[in-house]
Amino acid sequence: MITLLEKLSPEECPKIVHMVADEVCGRRGPRRSDYSDRWSLTEWMDLMNSLSSFIRFAVGRGCTDQEVRELLSDLDTARTEAVLHCVRSRFDEIKHALVDRTNAISSAQLQDFNWQIKLALSSDKLSALNTPLLNLSLDLKDNGTQRSTNIEMNKEELQTLISALEAANKVVLQLK
Repeated sequence: MITLLEKLSPEECPKIVHMVADEVCGRRGPRRSDYSDRWSLTEWMDLMNSLSSFIRFAVGRGCTDQEVRELLSDLDTARTEAVLHCVRSRFDEIKHALVDRTNAISSAQLQDFNWQIKLALSSDKLSALNTPLLNLSLDLKDNGTQRSTNIEMNKEELQTLISALEAANKVVLQLK
């Protein structure tokens, strides 16, 4: 759908691309009313979605100039260069906005953690329990306030947590 940029002159193209980059960065983006003579509502939505997705993808993946040109091979050279120039000149700003957006998923941030292994010898229901337990203490910062959360896990729950963390680490390594 980025090919809809061809309805603009090569001189107007950089302006709208930078306005979409502004929107990705959290500022006001282009208004449809300024371009209603060129695109229908459906075309406008498709163009805005595909252009902002492309900018997020190119910056998020750290695409090289050649990769951007290959991804935009359907566009003519002038419009491809306009998108490329925007991505390159505003790379750090867009990346910072994407990181902030990702961090905003949760306001809580892990500041520190501590753990202890305990052996529960018995309980009020069983006289011989002999169960190892992990006591995990998490110090979180949530909207500027510090709070502590304590979690007690048995061996199976700990194994589930470790598996989930390993899977998350795999995903992070694949994104790098």
